[in-house]
Amino acid sequence: MSKTDGWFAAVDRDDPDAMATAVREGSAGEPRDWPALAVEAGFASDEDEYYDALREATTEATRAAVTERERADDRQLVHAVRAMDDCSRTANELAERLAEWAGTIDPEAGTGVAYARELARGETDDALEEPAVRSLATRVADLADEADDLREFIQRQTPAIAPNLAALADPVLAARLISLAGGLEDLAKKPSGTIQVLGAEDALFAHLRGHAPSPKHGIIYTHDAVRGTHPDDRGSAARAVAGKLAIAARVDHYSGELKPELEAELADRVETIQARTADDGGANDE
Repeated sequence: MSKTDGWFAAVDRDDPDAMATAVREGSAGEPRDWPALAVEAGFASDEDEYYDALREATTEATRAAVTERERADDRQLVHAVRAMDDCSRTANELAERLAEWAGTIDPEAGTGVAYARELARGETDDALEEPAVRSLATRVADLADEADDLREFIQRQTPAIAPNLAALADPVLAARLISLAGGLEDLAKKPSGTIQVLGAEDALFAHLRGHAPSPKHGIIYTHDAVRGTHPDDRGSAARAVAGKLAIAARVDHYSGELKPELEAELADRVETIQARTADDGGANDE
């Protein structure tokens, strides 16, 4: 092994991108006295200068890695979900404020985002002509419209990024799971038991402190197979859904190949679980 084996070999000190690439892509079979070799190769005048260059290169490499990750399709989905939720939450909070304000002017004033949209379009009673009230209504309506646009974006993008997750859950629920996990790769690495309770962290921590029972499910409660199952069997349905979602996430991350059999297998399993309640109910009726 020679001095040309170091990450700094043939790298221009005045080219941060080249140094970052060398750090990210370089490797060595065994440790060496790299500072001394760098000085010998003429890359640095002394050890301090070598470490200065190494710090600069590693910082740039980290920055590039973060930028690359943030630009990934699944990260764009994460940002879209969080932005949609922020817009929805803010619109609803401001709609409550709007209703309180409008109610001081017109006792017949309505409530909610729908009323804000009516007020913004000028479809309400003439008593509400206060410009500031109508301006607030317009802001509420705009935020609600933005949330709707983001939802449509998520519904379009999720099947392209995570086809199996989008098929097993609906695209928005799939995107929420990806968001809660921190990305598709992070979701793919989680066991089904963790996926089952994503979104129920407060309840889980309360359980771990001994203050509450173990949660049966998190946001997968909104899945039709869980929500549509009798409460007595909802835990079993949640486990079945989480198990298939865990497999779907791994397939989406590592291959991206759509596997329709996952959806069929989940439907069969949920049908079996839901049949228990039907059988028990029939027995009780007798």
